[in-house]
Amino acid sequence: MTDSTQAAPALLHERKGAIATLCFNRPAALNAVDVPMAQAFLAAVQAIAQDPGVRAVVLRGAGKGFMAGGDLATLRAQPVQGAMDLLTPLHAGLALLAQIDAPVIAQVHGVAAGAGLSLLLQADYVLMAEGTRLNLAYINLGTSCDVGASWALPRKVGLRQALEIALLGEAFSAEDALRMGLVNRVVPAAELDAATAAIVERLASGPTQAYGAMKRLMRQSMERSLPEQLDAEQQAFARCAATADFREGVEAFYARRPAQFSGH
Repeated sequence: MTDSTQAAPALLHERKGAIATLCFNRPAALNAVDVPMAQAFLAAVQAIAQDPGVRAVVLRGAGKGFMAGGDLATLRAQPVQGAMDLLTPLHAGLALLAQIDAPVIAQVHGVAAGAGLSLLLQADYVLMAEGTRLNLAYINLGTSCDVGASWALPRKVGLRQALEIALLGEAFSAEDALRMGLVNRVVPAAELDAATAAIVERLASGPTQAYGAMKRLMRQSMERSLPEQLDAEQQAFARCAATADFREGVEAFYARRPAQFSGH
């Protein structure tokens, strides 16, 4: 007999084919991140990083929103220790997620505030439902940001715009996010699942190692000089040229047929 009073997992981790989906699952709290969710996130990302069969990762939220930030009950009870207990596994999971070859796709609806907005900034591709509201929000609580927002936001919108978003703490729309380059596509809410599935399936059937190389080159480009970046590109290209997917891509080109990539 099962215990019907047992709490639902704070994060759902599903593997379907080559696609891993992480669903933040505290819908009554708009998926605000608490310590169990942060720990589950780290464990799920560790499992994904060790699974070469994963070729795409989806981040989404259960219920009415993507994520409403950090759990204020945790932070209210123990401001400093609570923040450390929450951010240590969350940041470790995020750093590991950034290293994997598989593209990371965020499916966002309802609300993305605080850590929710910070988290979607780390994704490689973001689809958002019309009507979604976003707010970096930290300044409204008297704190600085986390989850990599200070790294990602200036890179996406420039320092001036990033400071406006961070210092004013004002809500903005999905359409504003699209205009600023924070998301790739905004679609009607009823079409979000289908639009996400289409892009995820496309990416999951692509050359996974080449995706990883491309992600690293793009993300590291702002820390390198042009000669350093050219050297990194040459090394990455050589590694990709040694893969089965590169051989398949070249043969498919000459045969005038679609390439059938295996991720290897």
